[in-house]
Amino acid sequence: MIVEIPLITTFIAIVACLYASYSDLKRGIIPNKLTFPLIALGIILNGIYAFMIGEIWFIVICLVITGVVFALGYVFWKMGAWAGGDVKLFTALAALLPVSPLLLSYNMFGVHFPVEGVYPFPLTLIINSILSVFPFILIYVLYVILRIKKHLIGELFSPITEDYKKNFVLTLVMTSSITITMFVTQELRLQIVIISMMLMILLTLVISRLPNQVKAVLVSLVVVASLFYNLEITIYSIILLYITMTVIRLIRKFLSSINKEALQDEYPLEKLSEGMIPAYNLYQRDDKVYVDDKSFVDKITEAIKTKDISLITTPMGKNLITNLAAGLTPDDIELLKKLHNEGKISNKFKVKRGVPFAPSIFIGLLISLFIGDLLAILQMIISWIIQ
Repeated sequence: MIVEIPLITTFIAIVACLYASYSDLKRGIIPNKLTFPLIALGIILNGIYAFMIGEIWFIVICLVITGVVFALGYVFWKMGAWAGGDVKLFTALAALLPVSPLLLSYNMFGVHFPVEGVYPFPLTLIINSILSVFPFILIYVLYVILRIKKHLIGELFSPITEDYKKNFVLTLVMTSSITITMFVTQELRLQIVIISMMLMILLTLVISRLPNQVKAVLVSLVVVASLFYNLEITIYSIILLYITMTVIRLIRKFLSSINKEALQDEYPLEKLSEGMIPAYNLYQRDDKVYVDDKSFVDKITEAIKTKDISLITTPMGKNLITNLAAGLTPDDIELLKKLHNEGKISNKFKVKRGVPFAPSIFIGLLISLFIGDLLAILQMIISWIIQ
């Protein structure tokens, strides 16, 4: 029975995350009737386990870790990163699995799995869940584009259908830069990778800014020379660079305008409901209402360009509506209607299309149980590459 309790709590955690994922995908919520009983059940079962193994400290650790995870989740909730249901689900999992249950152990490529982190197991679960959310968001956004917002398909694939000329020109410019860099480093017998990379980047920037006619002549001469000296490698490099440039533009397009448009919906004010997450902040200054739809990264970029740090530190005015994950309150909705009646805002308001986080928590749990800490694995891979 002593051995079975960690197995029982693990089974409960997996089933609970599976149900939470279904509920989050289907209804957009993780119900309290699931998370609150799980927290209590986890503490009770681990209390029994501590008593049976004669180690009272185990339940103390369980309570401390559960409290820490809740406090951390509360901070993320206040920042608007997590919804309340996500915080409570992480807290429940911490109560159920304060330490790694070590259900199985195996070796692969000379590494012992599951790989354990230097921090408590619930933090491994949180890290793995956060890392797991990115591929899930990718799949979710593609689903929204293909099924709901088909007008975005053309914009998403514009790097292929419209920007192919720019990609090809940039590919030839980079091919020229690489060719010149290789020639210079070989002549000067410089085999330092960092210097070669810096020279290649510098040449790419310089050639890109040349007048079109000068650029065309220079690039043509260098590429033809490269083809003459090594036809196969040059053609292979051009193809690889072109594909790389296209993929990078696709990713940039996806992470910027496409991601933003796909995950936002516009509603008439009368159709807004409690819990909807605003797509932007609303501020009031000098009796005027301003929309702040810039991301933190955009603000940093603009602050660097304008050398104005106040763009980050100084609010635009009195904050009326925030885009926190807690969502709109009834008072917020009434305020929006009042502002519309006063002619300060339009009758439509953009809200975020909530991305369910519970499926990523479920994936993160499975990874944590059977593979281990992804951050620790990444550190091992980097160390192996450096060596």
